[in-house]
Amino acid sequence: MITGKSVLAAALLAAFPAVALAQAEPGQQRPELFEALVRCRAVAEDAARLQCFDAAAAALEQAAARRDVVVVDRAQVRESRRRLFGLALPRLPIFGGGDGDDDDDDDEITRVEGVVASASQDGLGHWIVALQDGAVWSQTDNNQLALRPRSGQPVVIERGALGSYMMRVNRQPGIRVNRTR
Repeated sequence: MITGKSVLAAALLAAFPAVALAQAEPGQQRPELFEALVRCRAVAEDAARLQCFDAAAAALEQAAARRDVVVVDRAQVRESRRRLFGLALPRLPIFGGGDGDDDDDDDEITRVEGVVASASQDGLGHWIVALQDGAVWSQTDNNQLALRPRSGQPVVIERGALGSYMMRVNRQPGIRVNRTR
């Protein structure tokens, strides 16, 4: 399970050289394991600095093995955002929520493309569309699709206003959907 501390540690460690000098979020402390590693840079004597780095690196490696700290890079974060697109999740800094970092706006996912795996209708005539990546989207409006979604057809889902999502199947006009899985 990823905790708030390990999420912050993962974000900091993902870009270690650049982040080593970066400031933590206001009101948040960086993980002690990371701080211990950074403090080693201030040790003047070479042998003592090497010993400090060795000890800090070993502690960090052990924490990673216990999964107390998870290290991810920017590409992994972006892929996670894409996979989680449409799901109601807590606003975590690593996934682009609530960190106040304007640089993350460039990485915000506002649209995903996929391929229909299967499609069916519920008792109200709303479409339930499963994509090949495992995501399942359910129609929330009463708009009609001219053609039934079929396996293998392309799908584009875009973020709309006020937390809504629009799905276009095989370039048809969009229907409003929510992600259910």
